[in-house]
Amino acid sequence: MSDLKACSYEESNYHSIHVDDEVVEYLNKRNTDFRISTSCGGPVLLPISYKPPKPSDLALRAGEHTIYISMYQARYIDHIHMGLVPYHLGMRDEGFSDEYHEY
Repeated sequence: MSDLKACSYEESNYHSIHVDDEVVEYLNKRNTDFRISTSCGGPVLLPISYKPPKPSDLALRAGEHTIYISMYQARYIDHIHMGLVPYHLGMRDEGFSDEYHEY
């Protein structure tokens, strides 16, 4: 990762981006940086172990960690929220009410 040249979001002159407190807690709980990248269903927030940052990404501090944002998503993102975290069975017990556990 030493060759990563992502510029900080503050230096990029892009519009402002709001990061929900819930997302900052999520990053801190997992103790890793994340990346917003493009998927067939739209933007997703994934740990960098799944989607490593690219040199063209913008870097946005979120609490103690960094969210790297794909240059293709950066122009459209103005709010980073838990809806960007993909839901899968491994996450079934996190952050969902009991009504979803019936299935």
